[in-house]
Amino acid sequence: MTGDSRKRISPGLLASGFHPCAYLADRTARTVVVDPGFPINNRAYSELLRRGMRRSGSHIYSPACPSCRSCQSLRIPVDTFQPRRRQRRCWQHNADLTASMVTPGFSVEHFSLYRRYLLARHPGDGMDDHGPDDYLDFLVAPWSDTRFVEFRLHGTLLAVAVIDVVEDGFSAVYTFFDPQFTRRGLGTYAILWQIDAARRYALDHVYLGYWIAESEKMRYKADFSPCEVYRERSWQPLCRNTD
Repeated sequence: MTGDSRKRISPGLLASGFHPCAYLADRTARTVVVDPGFPINNRAYSELLRRGMRRSGSHIYSPACPSCRSCQSLRIPVDTFQPRRRQRRCWQHNADLTASMVTPGFSVEHFSLYRRYLLARHPGDGMDDHGPDDYLDFLVAPWSDTRFVEFRLHGTLLAVAVIDVVEDGFSAVYTFFDPQFTRRGLGTYAILWQIDAARRYALDHVYLGYWIAESEKMRYKADFSPCEVYRERSWQPLCRNTD
C-alpha cells in the first residue's frame, strides 16, 4: 500500500485502495490503518486491540472490505478455556521444555531459527528473504511492550513466541520453531503456554489476531475454545469446546 493509494476516513485513520486478498485468492481486500504519524503508546494499542485491530510491526490495521466479513479478530478468555484432548496431549508431550521470557532484540540464534522456519514453512511468500532489519521491523514496534518467549530442550532453542503484553492480556504476534520438530506441535504449545501464563499473571485474554473460517492457515485459531470474535463492534462467543 503506497501513500498515494490511501484515503483519510477519520482523524488518525487511513483507508487503502483495493488490493488482492492475502488469504482468499478469489477476493480483493481493503485495509484501514492507523496514520503512522498518529501518537501511539501501549495503552492506546490495548484499546485498539479491544476494538478488533491488530499490529504488524508498527502498523496498526484492520480489514475493511465492503462486501466481505471473513476476517474476524479472535481472542481466548483464559478463565473459561477448556483444552481439547489433542491439546492436552500436546501440553504433556512438551512438558520437557523450559520457557523463558526475554526482552526483544536481535539475536543470531533467534534469527537463524526464524530463517529456517520461513524457508521450510513459507517459501516464496516474500518473507523468506527477510534480513535482520526486516525481522525486527516485523516483530517489534517502538511503542509496544513486546516479549520473546524462548522454548528450549536441554538448552537447545526449539521455538520462539513473540507476544505483546497489553492491558488485559497477551497478544500473539508471531511464533517460529525448528521445522525438524514439527511433530511436537510447537505452534499449538506456544498458544497453550500463553493461555497458562496469562492465567498466572491474572490477565483476561490471549488475542490470536484474525480468524478466517475459509482459510486453512487461519482456521486453527477456533480450536482454542470457548473463544470470542469481534463482530458488529462487540466481542461475541464463536463456539464451544468439543473433543
